[in-house]
Amino acid sequence: MRALLAHPQFHLFLLLLWTVVGLCLRLTNLTAKPLWTDEFSTFVFSLGNSFTTIPLGEVLTSEQLLQPLQASPAVGLRSVIRNLLNESNHPPLYFALMHLWLRLFAVQGGELLVWWGRLFSVIWGTLAIPASYGLGLFAFRSRLVGQMAAVLMAVSPFGIYLAQEARHYTLPILWVIASLACLMTAARTIRDRLPLPGWLCLIWIVVNVLGIATHYFMFLVLLAEGIVIVAIGLVQSWKEQGQWHPFNHWWRIVGVALGTVAGGAVWLPYLQDSDSQLTSWIIRSDRSGLEWLDPIGQSIAGWITMIFLLPIQAANPGVVLASGVALILLTLWTFPKVLRGLLLQLKRFETRLAVFVLGCYFVSSVGLFWGVTYLFALDLTSAFRYNFVYFPAVVVLVGAGLASVWTGVMSNPRKDAGPLKFLSTGKARSVIVIGLMSLLGALTVVTNLGYQKTHRPDIVAQDIQNRSQGDALVVIAHQTHGQTGRLMGIAWNLQHSAGSPEQPPTLNPRFLLAPLTRDERSIVRVLRNALNQSPRPLDLWIINFRDSPERSIDILLDRQNCEAVTKRRLIDGYRYRLYRCGED
Repeated sequence: MRALLAHPQFHLFLLLLWTVVGLCLRLTNLTAKPLWTDEFSTFVFSLGNSFTTIPLGEVLTSEQLLQPLQASPAVGLRSVIRNLLNESNHPPLYFALMHLWLRLFAVQGGELLVWWGRLFSVIWGTLAIPASYGLGLFAFRSRLVGQMAAVLMAVSPFGIYLAQEARHYTLPILWVIASLACLMTAARTIRDRLPLPGWLCLIWIVVNVLGIATHYFMFLVLLAEGIVIVAIGLVQSWKEQGQWHPFNHWWRIVGVALGTVAGGAVWLPYLQDSDSQLTSWIIRSDRSGLEWLDPIGQSIAGWITMIFLLPIQAANPGVVLASGVALILLTLWTFPKVLRGLLLQLKRFETRLAVFVLGCYFVSSVGLFWGVTYLFALDLTSAFRYNFVYFPAVVVLVGAGLASVWTGVMSNPRKDAGPLKFLSTGKARSVIVIGLMSLLGALTVVTNLGYQKTHRPDIVAQDIQNRSQGDALVVIAHQTHGQTGRLMGIAWNLQHSAGSPEQPPTLNPRFLLAPLTRDERSIVRVLRNALNQSPRPLDLWIINFRDSPERSIDILLDRQNCEAVTKRRLIDGYRYRLYRCGED
């Protein structure tokens, strides 16, 4: 077995195996989960279209509401970039690349749009598997660490969740991995007091700039890397007190920092001009009591799902409870093993620096997340998807810890176990169990028992189908294109489930984006006009009117002979209620 593990071709075969497994997992049930508002943003902007073409305050059909999901041959990259920068708060690289991707395969819309759009993310997520192998091999000079990192990336529940989203998170993971590899080289040059190669400086700058052009959270990556470099310099200075050494090896690292700042500064005006309403959901300035511990708990939960996940979102409460308890016990059983393995790596001169660099990067990243959360009241921990910033570092560190456990097993095999003696030890079995449980977490994600979509328009659409008796008007209070995406999600699910046994044959849904402005009377006027134009009887679905003048709305509905049929229902991303409006 040791001879087999030392053979490069065997490692190539294993890496190909993990990559295929990871790809198959990411393709499983790829279009089964519903589209949600962020994915609608990806498709609309990637097609070069705009949300502003959807009329506000007018009753719309499904076709009119979903029109921005249709591709136009006349639309090019210039429209993609212009509309994105004018209406959203994201950099354009991923959307521009997806535009070219969709145009390459002549995707016009419909179900194919979902498949090809999510497939684009799947490809980048799959490439992260060999990239993680490369980072583990390069950082720890160990193929075994690389293999452990690759298999963990292949079956990571968090990694699969990101890959099945038509969003710009899997491509930045590749930029993070590449930037961490450059950081590892820089750490070695600092330790050895050697200048960083000029060609590598250029690559590092390009990677960083492209990363920023893909997602603005790349700024957090660079800040964390800067903290690591400063920490290495401080440790080196502390160890060599009283000794003077030339600092020539620092200048090129400073040059990388300046080049990255120059490239990243291009996006600062767009960051300042971005619509604050699009990020208002992340503001948490009203914490009290134990709520101050929420970011810490959310962070820990996010770390766990990078490796493990069980059906914590199953329909059966008993399964949910059992999964939660099992997940906690599994984590408590695994963490000491990984920690002991990393401590063994820390004792070896060859791997000590890698543990320090990646460990310091992880701690610095988490510190930045918590700093922004607590000091600026912007809860970055509330959305697990943002953890892509340090996800690759966690995967490689856990892989290094497990590799130490495995190496210890291989160096002390039982003599009576025959050719498979490495499987007869408890430590080896624990590594295998960790891998299998991580695979179970991957299956949990692809079967929609964990990491369900942030918003659930499919549930709302199903409710509308089941309860509506005739003409239906679905109204949502509108502030940004985030609400447009929520309404599009309902329309999409209603449209693509038409003809199913659950679909009432007389259902004729219409949709209304009711602008919520400073003038509270405006939304009342819009709703009144829409009701006056609609046939009776009418099923009126009021969605997300929490910030609207509820008393004025209630008076209007009473005058329009609209009676509440259901209580308010809360579903992820939606707060809605059904009213039935009779003849005046």
